[in-house]
Amino acid sequence: MNFKDFNLKEELQLAIDKAGFTEPSPIQEEAIPVILNGQDVVAQAHTGTGKTAAFGLPVLNQIDTSKGIEAVVIVPTRELAIQVSDEIFRFGKELGIRTATVYGGSSYRRQLQHIESASVIVATPGRFLDLLQGKTTGQAISISPRFIILDEADEMLDMGFLQDIKDILSFLPSERQTLLFSATMPPAIKDLAKRFLTNPKTISITKGKVTNDNISQSYYVVEEYERDDALMRLIDYKNPNKSIVFCRTKKEVDRLASSLSSQGYTAKGLHGDVEQRNREEIIRAFKSDKLEILIATDVASRGLDVSDVSHVFNYHIPFDSESYVHRIGRTGRAGKTGSAISIITPSELRGLKRIEQDVGAKLETKIVPNIDSVREKKMVAFIERVISKEITDDATSIVQQLEEKMDEKTLLHKLASIIAEDYKIKGSDIIGKSIKDIDKLIENSSKYGGRYSSGGGRRGGGGGNRRGGGGYRGRSGGGGGGGYNRGGGDRNGGGGGYNRGGGDRNGGGGGYNRDKNGFSRNERGDSRKDGGRRKRKEYRD
Repeated sequence: MNFKDFNLKEELQLAIDKAGFTEPSPIQEEAIPVILNGQDVVAQAHTGTGKTAAFGLPVLNQIDTSKGIEAVVIVPTRELAIQVSDEIFRFGKELGIRTATVYGGSSYRRQLQHIESASVIVATPGRFLDLLQGKTTGQAISISPRFIILDEADEMLDMGFLQDIKDILSFLPSERQTLLFSATMPPAIKDLAKRFLTNPKTISITKGKVTNDNISQSYYVVEEYERDDALMRLIDYKNPNKSIVFCRTKKEVDRLASSLSSQGYTAKGLHGDVEQRNREEIIRAFKSDKLEILIATDVASRGLDVSDVSHVFNYHIPFDSESYVHRIGRTGRAGKTGSAISIITPSELRGLKRIEQDVGAKLETKIVPNIDSVREKKMVAFIERVISKEITDDATSIVQQLEEKMDEKTLLHKLASIIAEDYKIKGSDIIGKSIKDIDKLIENSSKYGGRYSSGGGRRGGGGGNRRGGGGYRGRSGGGGGGGYNRGGGDRNGGGGGYNRGGGDRNGGGGGYNRDKNGFSRNERGDSRKDGGRRKRKEYRD
C-alpha cells in the first residue's frame, strides 16, 4: 500500500511526495482510513512510528480554511508542540493551512495573533486552558474545532495534566471528532477515552510487546560508586553517533553533564529549570550533530523528535515501565535500529525484572568491557578509517617534509605513536559485576524473597574498590587498602576507604557492610530515596 491509495487532496499528496514518503507505517495505514471516515480513535503505537502523520494527514484533508480554528492538537511539552506544529505546517502548506503554536513561557499577545489567522492550534494543556478561561488575558478565546487530538496522552497523564485535559474538553463542542494517541494504555487513559470519546475505534500496533523490535535492550550491573565509570566506558566502547542519557533528577543531570564535559565529551544537560532560550539552543545543537550526548530528565526529554539517536543510556532505571518505554523510544525511530542500555546496581535488579515483565521484552545481561576490549575496538575502527581516507594535498606536503628528516618506517611508527596516545583508555580495567556474579544475585533473590545482596566483592576485586588504589580521572589511589581519594584527599581524612551510613568500602574482602537484614546500608539508603522522595521530585521538572 502507498499514500496515494488514501485518495487525499492533490495538494496534500504533493506535500507527502516532497517529504519523500511513499508507504505508510502500520499506524498510518490503520488510522488514516478510520479518521477519514469520521470515527473517534484510540490508538496505541510505539513512540517514533509516525503518529503525527497518522492523525495530521486525514485531519488536514478535511479542514476548511474559511472557518477559523478547525483542529486542536494537545501535547505534553513545548518541544513536542513546536515539532508537531512544524510537521503539520509542512504538510498543510500547499493547502494554505496555518498553525498556531501555544505553550507557556511565550508571549500571550503573539500567540493570540497567530490563532486569529490559523486553522490548527498545537498547544500544551496549561497555556491552552488559560486561553480558554481568559484568566490571564482578560478575554477567553472562542473557538469551535471539529477535530481534537490528544497526542502522547499517557505522558500528559504522568505529568499531572489529567484534570486540565478534562477541563479543556468540557470547553470544546461536544459535536467533534476526538482522536487519542498514546504509547501505552494505562487504566486512566482508558477511562478518559470512555468518558470523552464516542464509540471509538481502537487501534493497537504493539503485537503484544510495548517496545520497538528495532531496539536492542541490555543491562549492566555495577556498584553505585562505579556508575559514572561504567557510563563513560560504555560510551567509549559503543561510540554512539548521538545518544541520550536519562537521569532521575535535575541535580543528577547537572552533575553528570559537568562530569562528562570535563572528560572531553560534548555533552549538555536538559531539565525543567533550563531557560527556554537555552533549551532551544541545546536541542538545535543536538539535532544538528554539534552535540554528542544529551543528558536529560524524563519530563524534559518528552516530545523530543530526533530520528538519528543511536543509543539511549539509563543512568538510573525509571520508577515505572511507562517511563522506560518512552525513554527507549527516543532511539530506533523511523525504521532505524537503536540500542537501549541500562546501568543498575544489585538493589535495582528486582525493579528491572518488573519492567521486563511489564513491557514484554527480554533485556540481555552484559558485562562492562575491559580496557583491552575498548582499545582493540577503537584501533580497528581507526585502521578502517585510515584505509578509506582520501589523501589530501596538505597531508602530502606534511609527509614530504617529514621524509626529509627520517626514513619511511620511522615516520610511520612515530605517527602511529602520536595517534595511539589519543586511544589511551582511562579508569579501572574491571568495572561492575561478571555474568557469574549477576546469575548468583538473581539466584539469591529467588531464595531470599526478592532481596538482591551483592555479597561483598566486585568483579575481579575481592571487595575493595577501584582495584587496589588505582586512580581514575583525577582521583588518586592511595590509602591503605582499596578506598579512593578525589584530588588526593581521603574522604575519611585518614588514609583509607570511606564510610557511608556505616558501610566500609575499605575491606580487603568484604565490600559493603551489611546490616541485620542483609542489605547494604548504602544500597538500602538509595533504594529508599528512589522509592520515596525522589519519585515526587522526578515529576517536578
